[in-house]
Amino acid sequence: MTEQFLGIQTTNTILDRIVARKIEEIAAISHNYDVKLASAPRDFLSALQRDTIALIAEVKRASPSKGVLIENFNPVALGTTYAQAGAAAISVLTDRDFFMGSLEDMYNVRAAVNIPVLRKDFTVDQRQIAEGRAAGADAILLIVAILDDARLRDLYDCVRGYGMTALIEVHTESEMERALKLNPPLIGINNRDLHTFHVDLVVTQRLARMVPQGTTLVAESGIFTVADVELVANAGASAILVGESIVKAGNVAEQVQTLSSVKRR
Repeated sequence: MTEQFLGIQTTNTILDRIVARKIEEIAAISHNYDVKLASAPRDFLSALQRDTIALIAEVKRASPSKGVLIENFNPVALGTTYAQAGAAAISVLTDRDFFMGSLEDMYNVRAAVNIPVLRKDFTVDQRQIAEGRAAGADAILLIVAILDDARLRDLYDCVRGYGMTALIEVHTESEMERALKLNPPLIGINNRDLHTFHVDLVVTQRLARMVPQGTTLVAESGIFTVADVELVANAGASAILVGESIVKAGNVAEQVQTLSSVKRR
């Protein structure tokens, strides 16, 4: 990697391939984004403070592990349905090569709804953050596994500098320890093992014990039923990020309402 991209960590998972592609994409990002033209960021963190478990509903067309999830993909129609059905916020996958998403998807969804929108991508450079803010992102995903401490802090500070919220994502105890050094108000626990793609909600149960009181905890991956939501709620999660089980549901609005119905503990 070039000097410019010191601070990126090798994971020996599919993340390495994705990040390598990101670095190629970043070289083509314009430096001329005028974030002042974007509407002010919506408060993503406050949107998750509810009496029920807050649902971050994901606009997701495909994934490396499952392939295409939804054939007749209409991101705006999906996002609008999510918002009308009571989702607290929306996550939009903007990675093109591995998830068949785009920044345009996020821009169009954000313009169509009145709830906050997370840019879900593989962020390794400040230009991606500026690009996301210019397209209207209210929050940015930062994945601890791919960033060393210095780059994680730089990107975290950059996200906050634009008035956005950072969702800091962890998979393991050691990543949680590193994330907590930032004293972030929002942490996501991803239940997916990136080496095997196996998903186990026990990961949330295990790592949630490390999270300080007052930190908003999001459980990610493997949440399909009310019982799943109750399990992570009992572990300490106050929000969930769900994609697959919503986009593949026969009735999307009903699934959003169902997963949003569990009381916070």
